Amino acid sequence: MKQLVYFTAPWCGPCRQLGPIMEDLSSQVIVKKVDVDSNPDLAQKYGIRNVPTVVFTSGGVEIARKVGLNPKQAYLDMYNQQ
Repeated sequence: MKQLVYFTAPWCGPCRQLGPIMEDLSSQVIVKKVDVDSNPDLAQKYGIRNVPTVVFTSGGVEIARKVGLNPKQAYLDMYNQQ
């Protein structure tokens, strides 16, 4: 199953800007939102050092990631690469 795993934090300004983009994308692709403060084990599993970070996974395997705030199309392109 392909999905975008969106690592965020409530105190992160760019994360708040990315939130509406991820919400909009969730109508087209599977988006899983992960609060790094509430889920430190999952953040550690993926080696998250900065938020926001969006990790594209397929079959539970990381395929690609984007760190920081990017345009909506960049996430769609990443999702559609496979």
